[in-house]
Amino acid sequence: MVNEKEFYKTILGDTWDLISFKIWGTTSNLVELMEANRDHIGTVFFQANVELVVPNIESKSIRVFPWR
Repeated sequence: MVNEKEFYKTILGDTWDLISFKIWGTTSNLVELMEANRDHIGTVFFQANVELVVPNIESKSIRVFPWR
């Protein structure tokens, strides 16, 4: 079976951290998202309808501190 790529289409004003949060519910995958989309690495605020590749990321364990 061939792994099909997933994409995210930006809305005006999207940022890397916001996109990461929308996709995975965390900003901790920000670097992987940027590395998968090197053509846009210099972008801070996205224009609408920019198609970004969503990398396949295995879930990372999130450290929860005892007081949480």
